[in-house]
Amino acid sequence: MSRPLTVGFLLFPNLTQLDLTGPYEVFVRAPYTDVHLIWKTLDPVKADRGLGLLPTATFADCPDLDVICVPGGPGQIALMEDEETLAFLRQQAQKVRLVTSVCTGSLVLGAAGLLQGYRATSHWASLDQLALLGATPVAERVVHDRNRITGAGVTSGIDFALHVVSEIYGEEAAQLIQLHMEYDPAPPFFAGSPQSASPALLQAALAQSAAFVAKRRAVTERAAAALHRSDKQP
Repeated sequence: MSRPLTVGFLLFPNLTQLDLTGPYEVFVRAPYTDVHLIWKTLDPVKADRGLGLLPTATFADCPDLDVICVPGGPGQIALMEDEETLAFLRQQAQKVRLVTSVCTGSLVLGAAGLLQGYRATSHWASLDQLALLGATPVAERVVHDRNRITGAGVTSGIDFALHVVSEIYGEEAAQLIQLHMEYDPAPPFFAGSPQSASPALLQAALAQSAAFVAKRRAVTERAAAALHRSDKQP
């Protein structure tokens, strides 16, 4: 490449920081790669659990990107009806090499009309909502369909980023990063997915998140209706 690979993360209020910082750690270790954190202003942004993060670029002065990535988190709900953000993503999608997301960031891509006709994934609790936005939901940790790459919930961001590095720089480069990071998961419990958790634990998790998932679904349905209206316009 004649210039470094440029990766841009959308950094927004109330995101889940690990959706961003997990893959960020992978990408900043990749060869010949620049990583940018992009928001409307350069003011500090607070994640949903209180961690403060600093944007490095704004929508207005965003450098040319090869990869755009949208993390998820509670703040994703507001983004699905934020026309300034959706317009920015649509604009970037026309220029970048890869359009990507982690967790419920895929719903934001969907609200922007960028996943219609694509296979995609998201956090398990909201995976089905992708269908409302014209995507085909796939319950896999990383889903790659043409130039769309989506990661599932939170911790899958590391897997997602290693997949992207492998696609661009080859498997050995990705494996070296994985080794340096000592990314060798050995979870203390086999309860990290609906498939491995006990039925009682899954029901408890569903009950805890039911109100929030319903709130997200209501916004997803409005975003889907907006996409339907735009598709009908001449």
